[in-house]
Amino acid sequence: MNFLAHIYLSGNNDLLKIGNFMADSIRGNHYLDYPDELRKGIMLHRYIDTFTDAHPIYRKSKHRLHEKYGHYSGVIMDIVYDHYLAKNWSNYSDEKLENYADSFYKLLQDNYEILPEKIQKMLPSMIGRNWLVSYASLEGLEMILFQMDYRTKHRVNMQEAIVEVKQFYLDFEEEFMLFFEELQQHCKEKLAIL
Repeated sequence: MNFLAHIYLSGNNDLLKIGNFMADSIRGNHYLDYPDELRKGIMLHRYIDTFTDAHPIYRKSKHRLHEKYGHYSGVIMDIVYDHYLAKNWSNYSDEKLENYADSFYKLLQDNYEILPEKIQKMLPSMIGRNWLVSYASLEGLEMILFQMDYRTKHRVNMQEAIVEVKQFYLDFEEEFMLFFEELQQHCKEKLAIL
């Protein structure tokens, strides 16, 4: 799962959302340096990643990309799954995706000082290109894959995965729907004990 799913799965707790969003920038036990709600968000993020990587449905989706993209097939699949969440957003939220994204961008700007430097540097591009809403279209998805490829120094031309996304579009979507229903339930249970 990528940014949109991590934020969404955090529920309505603002600090938990921020912690979940910035978690990839926090290594090892450095999450202990943060206040309780941010720490919970980081821990939820790690739980989501572990659950996702081990899940047979996600692994089936990712396997279609593995031969061509190797290690990066997981990075691509996380972004592709966010595409299906954004595309089907009205199934998961009564709030319009545009409004949800704007509120989250404002939340990040209002809490800029607690964000890791890496996230602070990424924020203008994320907001300027409206990544969270861009996930919803294939054009936006391709743009985000290109940007991710740029950040990894063009190792595998991730944007080319749009070919496989189109080829297996309905299969990926069906797999996402089944997987995400299960993931939501597991996250609710995890949040109850964090």
